[in-house]
Amino acid sequence: MQQEQRKIIHIDMDAFFASVEQRDNPALRGKPVVVGGERERGVIAAASYEARKYGVRSAMSSALARRKCPSLIFVKPGFEKYKAVSQQIREIFFEYTDLVEPLSLDEAFLDVTHAKKGKPSATLIAQEIRQRIKEVTHLTASAGVSYCKFLAKVASDVNKPDGIFVITPDKADAFLEQLEVKKFFGIGRVTAEKLNKQGIYTGADLKKLEQADLIRQFGKSGAYYYNIVRGIDDRPVVPSRERKSLGAENTFSTDYTEPDDLKAQLLRVEEEVWRRLQRSQTFGRTLTLKIKFADFEQITRSRTRFDLYRTRESIHEVGEELLMNEAPFVKGIRLLGLTLSNFPHEEKGPVQLTIDF
Repeated sequence: MQQEQRKIIHIDMDAFFASVEQRDNPALRGKPVVVGGERERGVIAAASYEARKYGVRSAMSSALARRKCPSLIFVKPGFEKYKAVSQQIREIFFEYTDLVEPLSLDEAFLDVTHAKKGKPSATLIAQEIRQRIKEVTHLTASAGVSYCKFLAKVASDVNKPDGIFVITPDKADAFLEQLEVKKFFGIGRVTAEKLNKQGIYTGADLKKLEQADLIRQFGKSGAYYYNIVRGIDDRPVVPSRERKSLGAENTFSTDYTEPDDLKAQLLRVEEEVWRRLQRSQTFGRTLTLKIKFADFEQITRSRTRFDLYRTRESIHEVGEELLMNEAPFVKGIRLLGLTLSNFPHEEKGPVQLTIDF
């Protein structure tokens, strides 16, 4: 018996934190605005589209952002306000389906195969949801529509901001073949660079590799790459799961042994972890450092606190201390990762996978 084809929507709010601030303060509209700390070691949590024109991006250091755009306006984050707006948006989602899988405060997957209301077309439902969001919150959202989560996620980024893009089953192969591998959701910067060095720049190039070759190079992720470039993604939209961990990791193009080099690489991972924590507003009590050596030996070191890791400084200090406790580094290190876990029981949310960047 053939499985019913799903109708999946991915909704992604446009520059969410910054847009909320511009909505609430007319003096900020049309100006390069970032949400985040202005101090030297601060990190950008969100950037308005006006700021992005200067090359300012989320997870960028405040110092670098200021150099790129001297007229940048810094706004302190108001996460309680963002969470309240996010709840308004989520209530709109539930008008159409109970199968809602939030990824963060500003994005979610919806399975509208059997929608509660609206027309049978997932595209029309997505349009209606975007319009409802604009009416209720005075904010814009972009949407991707397709038959699987991977394609819906990629599609939502095509016509940003305030746009929609649809990938039907008959158009999927052509879309994926022309798509740059660096734009594949789940293929991080390091993996994309590794593929580029092999002359693999697009989905069409990636499709030429055998599954065994991809698995040999990238482990279990290789099987994922093999499937998604063919538009195969059977993952369901899961509406409610307890968050287990949140983190990030980075595989280096060269092996490092010098402490200063490793500290700099760990700082990049820390910035990404902090960006994800700010977006999800979920904080844990256990910080785990992952180290993978050049010979693929892997170790983890953890520290659990009585209180939560709520500041970037606390993550930085403990993460760096865990790293330096392993010095001197006789073997080269090819990967570093940081993960927060041991979340308070009352906090629920979607599972956040650790992916490279």
